[in-house]
Amino acid sequence: MVKIGNIELGENPLLLAPMEDVSDPPFRALCKKNGCDMMYTEFISVEGLIRDADKSVQKLDIYDYERPIGIQIFGAKIESMQRAAEIVEEAQPEVLDINYGCPVKKVVCKMAGAGILQDIDRMVKLTDAIVKSTNLPVTVKTRLGWDDKTMFIEEVAERLQDVGIKALSIHGRTRKQMYKGEADWTLIGKIKENPRIHIPIFGNGDIDSPEKALEYKNRYGVDGIMIGRASIGNPWVFGQIKHFFETGEHLPPPTIHQRVDAVKEHLSKSIDWKGEKLGVVEMRRHYTNYFRGYRDIKQYRSKLVTEYNPETLFSILDEIEYRYSNDVVPA
Repeated sequence: MVKIGNIELGENPLLLAPMEDVSDPPFRALCKKNGCDMMYTEFISVEGLIRDADKSVQKLDIYDYERPIGIQIFGAKIESMQRAAEIVEEAQPEVLDINYGCPVKKVVCKMAGAGILQDIDRMVKLTDAIVKSTNLPVTVKTRLGWDDKTMFIEEVAERLQDVGIKALSIHGRTRKQMYKGEADWTLIGKIKENPRIHIPIFGNGDIDSPEKALEYKNRYGVDGIMIGRASIGNPWVFGQIKHFFETGEHLPPPTIHQRVDAVKEHLSKSIDWKGEKLGVVEMRRHYTNYFRGYRDIKQYRSKLVTEYNPETLFSILDEIEYRYSNDVVPA
C-alpha cells in the first residue's frame, strides 16, 4: 500500500500531473472517473494567492469526488510561500505540493519552478519553511536538475526528505531539456534503491502506453507513476494502464460514442465552472486531442474552434458521432 502521510493510494497508484491550462476541475473529473488515483491542481502562483487574484483563487476549487487531491503552488519568496500555504490549508486538500519543476522562462527567471534547481540550499530552506508552516502533508514535484552538469536529484531527494516532505515526484528531464528528448528515469531508479529513502517516489515523463508504464514500474521500482501529456484528450489512459497491470491485456480503445460523450461532459463542466464564454474558448485546446486519428476530422475541428454557441457546439459533436459511428477506431 502506497501512502502519502496517512493518505492511502492503493497499490501501483497512477497520478495526474499538474498541467497549466489542462488539469482544471472539468478535466480532473474525467480523469477521476477513468481510474486516476490522485490528482493535482494546475500550479498556482503564491503571489497571486496572497493578492487575492481571481485566477489564482479560482484554482483552489476542489470537489469531494476528486479526493485525494493536492493543490500545487509555486513561488520564490519564503514569506509569500508560507502565507500561501495557510491559504491552501483553508481549502482543505489532502496534500500541498510545491512546484520545483516548471521550466517556463517567466517562472524560472524569478527563481521559482525549475529555476530554484540552480540553488539547492535555497530549495531546501524554502521547503523546510513550508513544511513547518502547515499541517498538510507537503510533497514536491521537480526535475533531475538544471542541466546535465547539475543533476543533483539524489542529494535533493535526501535533503527534502530530511526536512519533512512526504513524497517526491520526479520528471526525468533537466530544465534545459524542457520537454525535448527522451526522459531519463535512471536517476529516479537510483533514488528508489537508496536505503535512506523511505518516502514514496513517483516517476514522470514519457509514459504514453500501458506497456511502457509496466516496463518502467518494474525496471525503476517507483511507487507510482505520474502521467501528464498522455492524458490530454485521453482520460481513459488511467483505466487502460490499470487493466494492463492487472491482466496483461489491452482494453479496446474508446469508441467515437465514448469520445463524444467525454467531450460533451468536458465542455459542460467547463462552461459550468468558467462561465459560458471562457468555458467555450478554453475548451478549444482539447478537441484535436480527443479526435486525433480520425480521417477528415479537420472540417469539424475548424467548426468547433470558431463557434461560440454551446447548443451549436453540441450539435456539431452529434454530427461527429454520427459521421464516424461506423468507422474503425484509430489506434
